[in-house]
Amino acid sequence: MSADQIVARIASGVAAFDSAAWDRCADLDNPFLSHAFLTALEQSGSVSSRTGWQPAPIAIDGHGVPDAVLPAYVKSHSQGEYVFDQGWAEAFERAGGRYYPKLQIAVPFTPVPGRRLLTAEPALAPALIAAAERVVEQNRLSSAHATFIDPSEVELFERAGWLIRIDSQFHWHNEGFDRFDDFLAALSSAKRKAIRKERTRAVEGLEIVHLSGGDITEVHWDALWTFYQDTGARKWGRPYLTRSFFSLIGERMPDRILLILALRDKVPIAVALNLIGADALYGRYWGCTQEVPGLHFELCYYQAIEAAIARGLARVEAGAQGAHKLARGYRPVPTYSAHHFADPLLSEAVGRYLEAEREAVVEEIASLDRHTPFRKG
Repeated sequence: MSADQIVARIASGVAAFDSAAWDRCADLDNPFLSHAFLTALEQSGSVSSRTGWQPAPIAIDGHGVPDAVLPAYVKSHSQGEYVFDQGWAEAFERAGGRYYPKLQIAVPFTPVPGRRLLTAEPALAPALIAAAERVVEQNRLSSAHATFIDPSEVELFERAGWLIRIDSQFHWHNEGFDRFDDFLAALSSAKRKAIRKERTRAVEGLEIVHLSGGDITEVHWDALWTFYQDTGARKWGRPYLTRSFFSLIGERMPDRILLILALRDKVPIAVALNLIGADALYGRYWGCTQEVPGLHFELCYYQAIEAAIARGLARVEAGAQGAHKLARGYRPVPTYSAHHFADPLLSEAVGRYLEAEREAVVEEIASLDRHTPFRKG
């Protein structure tokens, strides 16, 4: 059956799908693509038309259940995406166009690479792309953007004529380490000493606690919420997530959550929230009530490495940006997004920009990788 013969539909949200039906298509190695996570965003009010993220998941059904789904949202702004297109929007609107609304294929507020073409039947992936293009056309949207796509999907989007953008993140890779000291042994002597000194200073007078599953209570979520509001206010102007979101993921996916807390006199002063995947630990949110030099690096990077090693995970993904991660053993890796524009002139202009940008990003990744703290040779 050709893509033209396949019928796709738009649902009111991921919550409109049976959880087993959605998860049948989703990549459950990645917890952010699960029905539990995506519906927590919707049902907590973090994702809605009011926040500028109108859920519009696309599905292709077969025998009464979806064989392919696309996590998609109609956006009225470009916030919370971590792939910045505001410059394109401003240029298009100066030229008399209307950039918003647009279609965003993504996990909201989550710069974590993963599949976006969620299929129980892999042959339907091109049809999902075609369906997204049809949504843009029928609803007179300016564009569609699939952000933080899995590298395996790049060719599928390219074949469909979408423009590919490359960026980078810093990930830590487990090279068969059994202990944190094994990781340190792979570093240069100077870097090894610097990290040990930094860690000792950061935890002086503190207790570090790892919590998962049923050990996490509403008291812990209250503490995280307090920290998260402060961090969100400073970074984004207002927090993206609501308080109830944290309770919902704590209820629905407790065994996929790792909280790392720093306690002073039994009282939390800082916390880092991680999600546990099949082969990766994903650092998501951090906050503190007391400024302690190096504590951010300790909770978000070093403790995450220790947790990944203990669980036999292959890597730690600690979020977007942050060249300071390089000195702490996190290496630069490329990330990818795909972009489709209804206006051919806008598509041509963005295409020229991305061609130059790609070359610069690839060169930067290669340059950064030459300056990792690992022993040479």
